[in-house]
Amino acid sequence: MALVSTTASVTDGERLDRWRDALGAALVPMAVTARHDGACEGRVSTERLGYLRIVTVEADAQRLSRTPAHLADTVPGAACVAVGVQTAGVATLVQDGRRAFVGEGDLMVYDTGRPYSLDFPGRFATRVVHLPRRALGLPEEDLRRVTGTAIAGTAGFGAVLVNFLTSLTASVPPCAPAVATRLATGVVDLFATLVEERTRAHATPVTNPQDHLVLRVRDHIDRNLGDPGLSPQSVAAAHHISVRYLHRLFEGEGTTVARLIQRRRLERCAQELRRPAATAPTVSAVAQRWGFANPAHFSRVFRAAYGHSPREWRGARDELLPTG
Repeated sequence: MALVSTTASVTDGERLDRWRDALGAALVPMAVTARHDGACEGRVSTERLGYLRIVTVEADAQRLSRTPAHLADTVPGAACVAVGVQTAGVATLVQDGRRAFVGEGDLMVYDTGRPYSLDFPGRFATRVVHLPRRALGLPEEDLRRVTGTAIAGTAGFGAVLVNFLTSLTASVPPCAPAVATRLATGVVDLFATLVEERTRAHATPVTNPQDHLVLRVRDHIDRNLGDPGLSPQSVAAAHHISVRYLHRLFEGEGTTVARLIQRRRLERCAQELRRPAATAPTVSAVAQRWGFANPAHFSRVFRAAYGHSPREWRGARDELLPTG
């Protein structure tokens, strides 16, 4: 049976404190900041499935932060990997220097044993499954490839895990303890498969030191697409090389650094603009989120890449396909 906490019957003056306590009990202790004036309203429910904890959160815009001070009181061995399915609204996840945009239908993965923050700019709903670290049996290096990231729920193994978790967490079935444990183990196995898939994607043999640097540059670009100041100059400075040497590195890549930055930004914008109209932000908000400071420039380069304006792309999202 689910344990439910809500702020519906709490006075305005006590609401934020009560909500912070409810989230801390259901998830982990953290700081909660309302994004708008007035105390935030929310509902959180908790259920168990074997050794897994499943938490559903529905609330107003807010920012959640787990700081080193919160970690000081963590019981050794109690840290979990949290796998969340964003069922409504959007979020920005920050952990280990990574900044990931989480859209509706996406997975987000973070480690409760390290500081992180989650920023929800509007009303949202998310379902979080806590996987005990000790049950995963995965190398720390492999886990860190997925923590602090968002994983699209529309392709690859991410889609498999999203569909399974969405169905499972929508209504946790009453079952005998042995069955619940087997279901929990199934969730852990699916997550481990996702980690393995993403680890393999990063495991291409690289023997040339220059190739290593190219991979680092590409990763840096993907992690900083939302920064409007991202440019060949900033990339070169971040890797302590000259802009001339950076361009030389990419001579065999079939693109320039500036074109790579623009292409990756456009891909993220196109993905977000394909989301259902009821939840999609404005075109200008999408452009700004992914580093396009000039709306006219964004519309021009988007049309050049996809053959449609951003608004046309959004209006015909069901018929259009990316050009590659």
